[in-house]
Order: sequence, then C-alpha cells, then structure tokens
Amino acid sequence: MDPIRTDVDAPFGRIADLIALNARQSPDRLALADAQDSIGYAALDALMDRVAAGLQRDGVVHGDAIAICAASSVAYAAVFLGALRAGVAVAPLAPGSTPASLARMMRDADARLLFTDAAAAEVIGAPGEDAITRIALDASAAGQALADWLPPPGTRPFPVDVQPASAFNIIYSSGTTGEPKGIVQGHGMRWAHVQRGARYGYGPDTVTLLSTPLYSNTTLVVFFPTLAFGGCVVLMPKFDAAGYLQIAQARGVTHTMLVPVQYQRLMAHPAFDAHDLSRFQYKFSTSAPFNAALKADVLQRWPGGLIEFYGMTEGGGTVILEAHLHPTKLHTVGQPAPGSDIRLIDEEGREVPPGEAGEVVGHSSGMMTGYHRQPAKTREAEWFAPDGKRFIRTGDIGRFDDEGFLTLFDRKKDMIISGGFNIYPSDLETVLRAHPGVADVAVVGAPSVQWGETPEGYVVRRDGHAVDAAELLAWANAQLGKTQRLARLHFIDELPRSAIGKVLKRELRELNPS
Repeated sequence: MDPIRTDVDAPFGRIADLIALNARQSPDRLALADAQDSIGYAALDALMDRVAAGLQRDGVVHGDAIAICAASSVAYAAVFLGALRAGVAVAPLAPGSTPASLARMMRDADARLLFTDAAAAEVIGAPGEDAITRIALDASAAGQALADWLPPPGTRPFPVDVQPASAFNIIYSSGTTGEPKGIVQGHGMRWAHVQRGARYGYGPDTVTLLSTPLYSNTTLVVFFPTLAFGGCVVLMPKFDAAGYLQIAQARGVTHTMLVPVQYQRLMAHPAFDAHDLSRFQYKFSTSAPFNAALKADVLQRWPGGLIEFYGMTEGGGTVILEAHLHPTKLHTVGQPAPGSDIRLIDEEGREVPPGEAGEVVGHSSGMMTGYHRQPAKTREAEWFAPDGKRFIRTGDIGRFDDEGFLTLFDRKKDMIISGGFNIYPSDLETVLRAHPGVADVAVVGAPSVQWGETPEGYVVRRDGHAVDAAELLAWANAQLGKTQRLARLHFIDELPRSAIGKVLKRELRELNPS
C-alpha cells in the first residue's frame, strides 16, 4: 500500500512529515512553482529544514509565531512549511490591509520575525526602533535577504513534539464586518483537511493552480492536501482570466480553488472555450455565494467535477456540494460532510424544527482553538448543545430540505428587517441577477423613517446594456413580494470585494448612509 495513504489514514500526523516522505520517494518530482521559480520535493524538504533551523537559532520556538506578509511565491510557501516543521505558528497577513491594521495583527500574534517583500514592505512602512526583524523573500531591500538569513545547506532542526492542539496558523479574518480577529487553527484541524482530500483524487500526478492568496484559508484547504499527497502547486500571485487559462492549459492543471467571482470572470472570457482544460479532475469553490446559474455553466463547459465547500475559517463543520453528482441541487450548498454535525438554531439558541430556517452552527474535528487573545469573542462564536457539545456559530441563516441539502438565505447581520418583516437580500439579488442587463449586484438595508430599514440595490451593468435605473427597479419589484420591494437602485462600476471575493456590504452601506 502507498505509504502516504497509510500515514494519512492515521488519526493524526504532521504535514511536514508527509513532505519529507514524498522527498524520499520522489526527490526530483516538482512540488512548487511560480512564474519565476520552481522547486522539487527533495530541495523543498531541505529548504524547510533550513528555515526551521534558522527559526530555532533565532530563539523562535514551538508555540511562538512568525508573520508573513507578501505575494504568493515559492519562497513564501517554503517559509510557511519550514515554520510548521519547527512547531512555529504562522500568521499570514494580507498586504492589502492598512498599515495600522498590519501593525495591530503583528502585535496580536506576537510575531517574532516578519517575512515580507518589496511591495508589502511599502504598505507596512519603515521599521521603528522596536520593530521585529524583517527578512526579504524577494532579495529586495525589504529586509535581510532570505538567502543570507538561512543557515548553511544541510543544517537540520532539532525535533519538535507537535500535537493536534498545537497552533498551526493564525488566520486573520478579512475584516468584512470590522476589525480582523485572529483565528487560531491547530495541526489537528489541518490534518482533517488532508484526510478529506483523499476523496478528491490528489496524488503524485496532481497539478493544482492557485490564484487566491496564501494568507487565505480558501487557498490553504487545497494547498496543503496537494503537497501532502505529492502533487505540484502552481502559484499565481495575481489573478487574471487570460493568464489563468494560459497556465491551466500549458501545465495540464488537474485541480484548482477559485472563488465565485473568478469563475464568473473565467466563464465570461471570450477565449474560454478555445483552451484545452481536459485534464481537470476537480474544481473547488468556497468563501462567497455561488449562484446556481453560474454553477450550471461551469458544469456544462468545464471538464471535471465541481465541489463547493461551505464552512468558516473558524471551522465547526463543513457542508459539501458535489455539483456534478447533484445537478438538481445547485441552489444549495450541499450536505454535511462526514464527521460534521450541522444544526440550525433560533434567536434563543434552541434547535429549530425540521423544515424551518435558523442560524447554522457546526461541530467537527476541524475547529479553531479560539480567537487569539480574545476569549469574549470566542465565547460569542460558540454555541453549546444541551449535552455540552461545542459548536461554532456561522452567522448564516439556512434551511435543510427533505434530503438533507442546506439552502442558505443570508448572513444574519445582512438580513433586512423592514416594517417587522424579515427580508433576505439574496432573494432580491437572485431576481436582479436574472435581468440581461445586470452583471453583478448586491442588496443592503438602508435606514428608513417609515419602515426602520428598506432594501437598496447596487448594480453593475453588463457590457453593452444601457439598462435604466427606473426601468430595472420597476422590473424587479414586479417580481418581488410587497414586503420585499426595493426602494432604490444605484449603479456602480464594481462591487467592493475582499481579496477572496466576498462583497464588502459594509462599504456599500457607507456610500449612502442616509
């Protein structure tokens, strides 16, 4: 039997150890590639040793943390993996954050070292007197060159006893609802992701193309299983549809993770059907609503299976839609994954009866330890069943159908209460999106003296369509219930989104606060 499969079947293991096993089995097999660099498994394993040893030399020990703030690259990935070998948690930070937010996150993580690049260093700003040591991943002036910081070739770290509860990484939330929180994920949680990957064809022939950033959990749930099973990860630091299609064809890509807005842009690209994507086995998506019509288009025109994951960076269970196997369920996010206990609760924290809507909560082996240094926020995110079982609240409202498929309505915080009636923005967005002149849309609640709140839509026109706001408003309201009707529509060039495609509704509300 394949030793990798045997190890993955164990209740717990370390991803860094699987990379070492792949290095022994196939030393020259390609592990990582970006536009400028590539590295095989033996060289990656040796580089991870040097990173781990360098951290230990500098006094960064098991339980400490480092920060990485840079564009995705082979060097970035190698440092992340090397830190894991030393039992050091990684705080991967978004270069698109504000300088003040980045400083706060580094303090919150108590990061001992910062690995960065020239572009990110400009955002972070010049180091102060008490700033942590910076190492430049790109040989720029952003810090000490990585090549100079690393110990000599052949240096090995001393062994570290990593346990399932040991901190693997600290992922900072995207900040769509306010100040980011540090989500501490353990090695056990990541091991559960690797075990789940056994279902999706990862192996030595896998070529995974990733164009979402390495600081995002969206990316990491595919990145680590690919390497654990001996595949190759191709990193694309910045997504563009034409470049993505060229790489996918040239490298014979088999797996990918994309957020819905990226699928939208790829399927709309005029040259999409001219590219050979026949080697694709599985395409994954998560992190944002994926409308049924777009899923259907992907299934029709793009070879390979389509898998949608619904869950949170905080963990607490996963819902999976194998869209290619359930084409009549594309309006749902699927069924609970094996080992995931997904329930629905009401405002008072009681489970709702079958067929009713409620807030989605989940439990699984893959759950965050908590928010870093924020026990009160951790408690707010938890729900405990009467028997004491711990669940994580999602903040999403959903309902199960008779076959156990979960349909999501909206974020609890985004639900609009108008004249005492609950309005789900997603219902209104679905209607608007069906108009041929609408390319993208988001609906938010606006203050109303008469109703408390009233729904307003922000619409991106489709190229070549000169749809009028009054006409579109009348068209949509004719299809909506009396209590759902939109008060106003605003045209906008592009919806504000996070780096992983979530619409930043808070920013839309701030455009027209009155």
